[in-house]
Amino acid sequence: MKQLLIGWFIVIIAFGCNSGSQDQKESISDLEAQITSHFAEVQGDFALAFELLDEDSIRLLINDKAIFHAASTMKTPVMIELFKQVESGNLSMDDSVKVINQFSSIVDGSPYKMDLSVDSQEGLYHRIGKNSTYRELNYEMITRSSNLATNILIEKLDAKNISHTMRELGAMDIEVLRGVEDLKAFDRGLSNTTNAYDLMLIMKAIATGKAVSKSASESMIKILEDQHFRTLIPRLLPKEVIVAHKTGGITGVRHDSAIVTLPDGRQYVLVILSKNLSDEPAGEQLISEVSRMIYDFLTKGQ
Repeated sequence: MKQLLIGWFIVIIAFGCNSGSQDQKESISDLEAQITSHFAEVQGDFALAFELLDEDSIRLLINDKAIFHAASTMKTPVMIELFKQVESGNLSMDDSVKVINQFSSIVDGSPYKMDLSVDSQEGLYHRIGKNSTYRELNYEMITRSSNLATNILIEKLDAKNISHTMRELGAMDIEVLRGVEDLKAFDRGLSNTTNAYDLMLIMKAIATGKAVSKSASESMIKILEDQHFRTLIPRLLPKEVIVAHKTGGITGVRHDSAIVTLPDGRQYVLVILSKNLSDEPAGEQLISEVSRMIYDFLTKGQ
């Protein structure tokens, strides 16, 4: 009789565990269906990569390997490479760097300049010919998405080094080939590219202290938290939710890649990419709504 009771107890425990696992799978499946349906409401192509960073890791991937123009999301790889070179002793964050506005095309080495009308950070243009620091250039690149700062950093760090570091982090499809507004390269189809999965990997590396080092990762998170452009992933989230993120956008393209920290301390990485948008404001609204759907999924019942 005792052995029979023990047997039934084991069966009940096993059923309970399997039931919990099955419930989670069904919930994720429902969430995926809801998000996929929501994506279909706006004309364009979308991709999503989401992972909860705890012992009960939950992951959702939708079109995660589809290739997108990286737009300004490629500035996060540039930041990682900068911290890597600082960590190796090649340079210091407070080293003096001359602010220039002449760069070399990767096609033939011919010079090109940045146009203030297509940049989001005009302050740096008033300092051309004067000196800045790696620290300031990086901060302007991430928080204000300065294209001028980005190009200066890429020329100093070397785009090949940036892509190599991405491979070391497991991001096999992120390609940082060139600076911004290299039109000769653009005309030849040579653009910086990414996918949602790779951006998730590198944001996860930062969140877990594995991008360069724990201290470097913590510094990067603080910079990402100061992001000025907050109309995508953070837009519909409660104010107490902390979002460290980097956006990107060109014509028909809106991206956001984020590390989100909930009030209870849980963290997740969320990447939402879009292209071929015929209605960019509608695409932006959709991205913020999907971000809220992820948040509601994780906090339901609380």
